[in-house]
Amino acid sequence: MSQTFQVNEFVDGQKIRSFNIMLLIWSFLTMFADGFDLNSLGFAAPDLTREWGVERSAMGSVLSANLYGIFIGAPLLGWLGDKYGRRPLIIGASFLYGIVTLIMAHTTTMEQMMVLRFIAGLGIGGIMPNTISLNSELSPKKYRSMLVMLMFMGITLGSTGVGLIAYYFMPIYGWPVIFNVGGVLPIAVAIGLIFFLPESLKLLATKPERHKELIAIARKMRPDLQVADDAVFVNPPVVAGSEGKIGELFKGGLALITPLLWICFTIALMLNFFLNNLIPLIFDKYGLPAQDAALITTWYHTGGTFGGLVIAFLLDRTGFRIVAALFLIAVPSIALLGFEGMPFLGLAIASTMAGITILGAQAGNNATAGLIYPTNIRGKGVGIALSVGRIGAIVGPYAGAALLGMDITMRTLFLVASAPVLIGVVAAVILSWLCYKRFNSFQLDDTPVDN
Repeated sequence: MSQTFQVNEFVDGQKIRSFNIMLLIWSFLTMFADGFDLNSLGFAAPDLTREWGVERSAMGSVLSANLYGIFIGAPLLGWLGDKYGRRPLIIGASFLYGIVTLIMAHTTTMEQMMVLRFIAGLGIGGIMPNTISLNSELSPKKYRSMLVMLMFMGITLGSTGVGLIAYYFMPIYGWPVIFNVGGVLPIAVAIGLIFFLPESLKLLATKPERHKELIAIARKMRPDLQVADDAVFVNPPVVAGSEGKIGELFKGGLALITPLLWICFTIALMLNFFLNNLIPLIFDKYGLPAQDAALITTWYHTGGTFGGLVIAFLLDRTGFRIVAALFLIAVPSIALLGFEGMPFLGLAIASTMAGITILGAQAGNNATAGLIYPTNIRGKGVGIALSVGRIGAIVGPYAGAALLGMDITMRTLFLVASAPVLIGVVAAVILSWLCYKRFNSFQLDDTPVDN
């Protein structure tokens, strides 16, 4: 009689070993490169406006170009990851945007940059849904939220890294250095992923033709067990019975959870891309030195790292309520950035708090999407949530560029920017309650209590 394992029990029975550590390290590096490239153009923008002789308000379309690519790439590559595997999509997407980013260092017009940023966005869009899904499916339930969040911190540290490169090397080498570094990083990481990144056991269990691959990964994951060559791996009914259709994102208790999660994604991403892309331009307009503006933006992403740690250790204990709390604190944090005459230290503290709350909330959104959807629709669920959220991400730079073109004070500009976060507060509070009803616990899972 064949040896039979329930995939959930097999994965959840792990102790943290070299398998999990290597997965975390390479996923972290993947997200680090992603975060670096995602936020690179914002730091180059002030120099580009001067070199190309364009108005700051005209940069909205360039800053949003990669977001249009992500809007398409996140659901498309998330769906392909559900169908063909997370691993090849992560590796291929990293190579794609790395090569395109290297080409950006040689652009001479806004039109060239827009096209290249759009293509890069297609690849960048595929990284997050597949990396979140892979880590959710290979991590034991006890540590799942924490490991997913530690992995996600790579994106905030990558965003911090681009600020440091801008501060120390742009004055010497100019804006192309941002894209040269940003292109080499994902290509180098992708080469490493070819050798070290595993595939999802839950996904492989649905593909009999890849049984040998499943057994090899299972043995690495659980060296404490003797896994036979003909061992059978069985997914839970909620996974095995899934057809992977979009309608399943709204089945049962997900009918309201999914759209509310989309609202939280939209609000967090809108504010993130507003702040990340526009802080250098805003402070440039109001007279803050470029290097100081780069440091303020770096503190924003440093705060995001702390926000990721807050989520990593509290999401399991509090559920989505921690996201609601972060949204609430974000309102005054963003508003404080607009107080003219504030000393540099005050701006740094306000920027750090904005990063903790906005990027922390988005980290919670990402982890939640990666935890509540079954395997056969997880990549699609995360990808579509990211894609819908990109509507807000696209609006953020456009709205910021429009505000920059108005004759308003910096205080008014940031007060206007903080107002939409209140919508996120309301959505997150309702979503917290619905998740508790679905799972009969604040700990998020992909299996509802009625299964």
